[in-house]
Order: sequence, then structure tokens, then C-alpha cells
Amino acid sequence: MSSTASPPPPAAAATDDSIAARPGLRGSLGTASIVLMVLAAAAPLTVVGGAVPLGIALGNGSAYPAAFAVCCVVLLLFAVGFCAMAQHVRQAGAFYAYVDKGLGRRAGLGSAFLALVTYTAIQVSVYGYIGVALDGLVQSYGGPHIPWWVWTGAMIALVGVLGYRHVDLSGKVLGALLIGEVGIVLALDAAVVATGGDHGLSTALVTPSQLTSGSPGVAVTFAIAAFIGFEATAVFRSEARDPDRTIPRATYLALALVGGFYTLSSWALVSAWGDEQAVAAAGRDPEGMLMATVSRYLGPFAEHLAQALFVTSLFACVLSFHHVIARYLHSLAEREALPSRLGRAHPRHHSPYTASLVQTASAAALIAVFTLAGMDPITQIFTWMAGVATAGVDVLMLLTCVAVLVFFHRTGSDTRPWHTRWAPALGGLGLAALLTLTVLNFPLLIGGSTTLAAALLGVPAASFVVGVVRERRRPTGEVPVPA
Repeated sequence: MSSTASPPPPAAAATDDSIAARPGLRGSLGTASIVLMVLAAAAPLTVVGGAVPLGIALGNGSAYPAAFAVCCVVLLLFAVGFCAMAQHVRQAGAFYAYVDKGLGRRAGLGSAFLALVTYTAIQVSVYGYIGVALDGLVQSYGGPHIPWWVWTGAMIALVGVLGYRHVDLSGKVLGALLIGEVGIVLALDAAVVATGGDHGLSTALVTPSQLTSGSPGVAVTFAIAAFIGFEATAVFRSEARDPDRTIPRATYLALALVGGFYTLSSWALVSAWGDEQAVAAAGRDPEGMLMATVSRYLGPFAEHLAQALFVTSLFACVLSFHHVIARYLHSLAEREALPSRLGRAHPRHHSPYTASLVQTASAAALIAVFTLAGMDPITQIFTWMAGVATAGVDVLMLLTCVAVLVFFHRTGSDTRPWHTRWAPALGGLGLAALLTLTVLNFPLLIGGSTTLAAALLGVPAASFVVGVVRERRRPTGEVPVPA
């Protein structure tokens, strides 16, 4: 008999099911709660008051509302395959979990690191904006001028407190804030439709000559950025009630509501002024266009209310992205791609509290670096980081679309042609076109410098490479389940 000891049995493999079954994050989020998270991340009032005037001024003018409809159709096609694959992806990782399942662990971890950079960029961009908005709101009521970074620091702390606690609490906060900001915009929409606007209701969004005027590529670039965050439906899988049903319903509903709301509200904003007058107003004062419109159609009191709700819209946005980033960190830690401490869940709040604390600290550190560098919170922090995030999310969605096609082709686990081939293929073609337009028009978004554009776009590209290299250095085989 050989005296050589038998090798120890291999560690158990960490499948999606085993990871999902571990004790940790828990919740009872239904379709409505998850949709609220997505809508809050979309920041409806921020988009209508910020992105829409810029899209009108720099894009295809009064036909800009059509860009939202185009992007919504492309994303709904993408969502068909995304939702069909949802029942095969048991892990709460959203885009990166899909890429991992379809294209392999290297591409999966690369997309995870890309997602972290993408969502960190959009969150930091809004943190810069919210500091300025809060200072302006306080001064409008006779308060003192306080540096924007002080207000931003206070918001980071408040978001950190809510992120530490149970996600249901944030859902309630986001719901209350969302009702206010959506309500004021819908009231404006109704007032414009009832009065017929200054020069009749606009038909530019269905007029071919208007659709192709100006810079439609810039218009689409601004529009696709407004949908960033809709993957949050899958990020909350571990905390959803009946996720196999809840996640697909929430995804379709969120996209339909976001796309419909932006198309309607941007069309109403154009109609309020008239086609030519809207372009002139947006070019003259894009930051103040919405508030001026609210004042004209709803009165001064509504304008003051809208200014306050604009700030709460920004807050709801950063809170939503905080939850998304924290859950990305938590999910990666469960797969041992990041330190295991980030995978801890709070024993009472059932929240990814360690990941939440790290996310709060990283946001504060980035804001501190940008502040010390003397960067302007709007023209540099907000604009540059939002541009990086737009490019990053375009790549993430395209990778996910390819992963869906490859997964169903390889496994044959679903034979429905529309769900597994045609819709994902059409969505992928649309996403490739949107990504091309985003890259080509990126220099315009950050001031016209191609060198700076290349440097900024290099950040998300580098993050993907870091993730791939990180995975290559890990042992082959399945990820061991922690004891």
C-alpha cells in the first residue's frame, strides 16, 4: 500500500444557485419598488431640466423628443433577450453576470470592473451638480453662499446612512421624492397640452426633414444617457420577491415608463415655446429653460417648488446609484474577485453594509481629489464624468446583448426565435449604432478636445482590461465557496 496521503477533495463549486442561496441580502421588493429604484436613478426632473434643453440646442432641435423614442425601442428589443436569460442567471450581478454566463469569466469580470467605473462616474458627476444646485437653492431663499463641496459632502454622508440600512427604507424615500418630481413635470405637460402652447403643439418629432436636421447623432447621445441605470432591476434580484417574475416585469415597465415620460415631456417643453423659439431658448439659457417654462405655465410658486424638487431629483439619483454600486461590490466579493469583507451582509438590516461604507468612502475621496484639482463641478466634473458613463454603459449593454445570443446558441435552453435570436440581434445592431454615435460625438460633450476625449474614454477601456487580467491570474475552475 502506498503511504502517500490522498489529495483533499476539491472545494465545492460556486454556482449561481449556491451563491444566491447563501444567507445575506434579503428583502421583499416587488415590481413597483424596483421600478421606483430605476426611475429614481433615471432622475426624471434632472433629465427634463438638464439633458433635454442641451439635446434641443446641440442635437436636432425641436425634433429631439424622437431620440428618446428611438433609444427606448432599441432598449426594449435588448430587454427581450435580457429578460429571457434572467431565469438562467441566479446571481444578482446584472450586466456582468450575464456576460460571465454567456462569454466566460474573463469577459464577465472585465465587464464588472467596467460597470463599477461607469456607475461611479455617473454618481460622482451628479454629486458635483447637487452641491451647486443646493447652494443656489439656499441662496435663492436669502441664505449664505457655501462652497459646493460642503453641500456635496453632506449629501454623501446622508446617502451613506441610507445605504447602510435596509434597502426598503431607501425605496420609501425614493418613492416619495419621485412622486414629487414626476408630478410637477406631468402638471407642466398637462398645462401645455391644455393651452396648446405658444404656437400650437409641435409636430417636429414626426417630420422627416426635422428629424435629420442639426446633429441627430448628438441628440441620440444625450438621449441614451437618460436611460442609464435601468439594469438596477436585475441588481436587486437577491432582494426581490419572486425574482423570476418580478425582474422581467420591472425591466419592461421601467423602460416603457422612462421612454414614454421623456418623449412626452420633451415634446411638451418644445410645444410650450414653439419649434423655432424652443431652439433659441435652449441655446440662450439651457439651465434655466425648464424653470422659465414652469413659471410661465404654472406660476411662480410652482417654479420655486420645481427648484427644490430638482435638488431632490439629484439626491434620488445618487442614492439609487449608491445601492447599485454597493451591490456590485458585494456580488464580486461573493465570487472572490474582490476582498471577502465586501461580501458581508448586515445581520439586522440585511444590507451590503461593508460595500456600502467603501462606496461612500470612494465617492468622498474622488470628490476631494476633484475639488483639490480645482475642477468646475458643472462644466468639468458633471459633463466629463457623465460622458464617460454614457460610453461605458453603451459597451456594457452591447456586451450583454452578445452574451445573450451566445448563451442561447450554446445551450439551447430556450428555443423561442424572437426571444433568443431576432430581438437580441436587432437590439445589438441598434446598440452598436448608438455606441458609434456616442464615441464620434464624445469630443463635443467634453468641450471639443479629441485628446481629452481619448484620455477619458481610455478609463472605462482600461477598467475592462484590468478585470480581464485579474481573472486570468486566478486559478482555473470554479470559484470556491467560502466556508
